[in-house]
Amino acid sequence: MNARVDHLDAAPAHPTPLSADQQIGQIAVQLPGATAVFRRLKLDFCCGGQVSLAKAAADKGLDANAVLAELAALQRSDAVPEAASPSALIDHILARYHEVHRQQLPELIRMARRVEAVHRDNPHVPAGLADHLETMHEELLSHMLKEEQVLFPMLKSGGNPFVGQPIGMMRAEHVDHGGALDKLNALTNDATPPQGACNTWRALYAGIAQLGDDLINHIHLENNVLFPPFEASATPSSQGCGPSGCACSGGGTLQA
Repeated sequence: MNARVDHLDAAPAHPTPLSADQQIGQIAVQLPGATAVFRRLKLDFCCGGQVSLAKAAADKGLDANAVLAELAALQRSDAVPEAASPSALIDHILARYHEVHRQQLPELIRMARRVEAVHRDNPHVPAGLADHLETMHEELLSHMLKEEQVLFPMLKSGGNPFVGQPIGMMRAEHVDHGGALDKLNALTNDATPPQGACNTWRALYAGIAQLGDDLINHIHLENNVLFPPFEASATPSSQGCGPSGCACSGGGTLQA
């Protein structure tokens, strides 16, 4: 996995304030998730993105302050509760990352398909990006469901001597997610839009950059904060592969 997982920069403590005077296209590019709001409200952030949010809202008969309030809800804090218990940390992970990933990826897939279709003749078009995001979405949904239905309830109840095996499985899947992020960066030139890219393309890459940061922080919290105390108290035979840790060495009874 990319080494960024081990060297995280703190997120800004105070999100950039939003204003109705900002251009709608600027907001779409700077605030991941805004495109889904604009699309639902039928506000044109791409070709019509040069107008202010106030004018765009007025033209559609919308209350600009209500739109601003909805956009402000997208500005999330990465701050972890101080001295968080495992249960509180899990609740934070579920709200800040699991639910956010479920919102992020469908919108990114939609934008990627549009960019690939509209700009298919552009030499910089990220061919295959939408399909790769679809795969990431499916894999993340499966991974998060395992955590939500099996591992997290186990950890919230205090763990058990055999918790090392499911933790080891989640760590292995985290490595796979890191590989998927590396491919995502390769497809998008590290989420750098080409010169002259339209607002949809720029918003897509801004959202992909946010997804990458969120997924890295998500994995960091689990690998380096949540899991280690439980692994320390787990029995050695439950901590993944080894002479007696699983059936792949030939000495166990776990069935594939």
